[in-house]
Amino acid sequence: MTDEPKKLVTRIGDRFGVESEKLLHTLKATAFANGENAPSNEQMMALLVVCDQYGLNPFTREIFAFPDKRGAITPVVSVDGWIRIINSHRYFDGVSFYESTDTTSFDGVLLPDWVECTIYRKDRAHPTTIREYTAELYRPPVVRKSKEGHDYTVSGPWQTHGHRLLRHKALIQCARVAFGFAGIYDEDEAVRIVEAQAPQVGKPIVQMPQAIPAPEAPAEVTEEPMPQVLPE
Repeated sequence: MTDEPKKLVTRIGDRFGVESEKLLHTLKATAFANGENAPSNEQMMALLVVCDQYGLNPFTREIFAFPDKRGAITPVVSVDGWIRIINSHRYFDGVSFYESTDTTSFDGVLLPDWVECTIYRKDRAHPTTIREYTAELYRPPVVRKSKEGHDYTVSGPWQTHGHRLLRHKALIQCARVAFGFAGIYDEDEAVRIVEAQAPQVGKPIVQMPQAIPAPEAPAEVTEEPMPQVLPE
């Protein structure tokens, strides 16, 4: 590592009272674990930069690494982490929510059509309001197969805590606009990003063009004599 990353690791380690080497080893095995593979030093630095910039605590899962289909990782900030960076912003001056009175049934669960979040800043005369629509965010329950081959449904957070998720989504999107937070995602966004990716399966297969067969010789055309027309 260069001197600059070392300063970053030391600074974050000092914040939590952990030695630099122990900090890296622990985070690689816990919050920054990338599936079966440990994150590279470059990936570790990218995540630590986000931790340092927003004052997040990886040990309490305010930020963690989310692996994608291509072997990279996305810095995901949990709802607790978003709440921390919003409340710690020096210009934050309160938040309010407003919920639609119109509802729609999603898989038997009645949810409001939208939720609005309003964030107030001390340095601005007008607040920021963002509306998030349920139809664009809702995720249906997962259908799985049992050992016997039967389909069964597993309820997810949208079926059990839909109202809360709507408030969280509205809060996060409003915070992005009000404070300009960039480069960080919530877990739902990370899942959607990964789902939209095509998996990397090694080098692309190059198919050699097949030989073009020589054109067949044109068939011989035999001219038949024109019939004679005899005068009547």
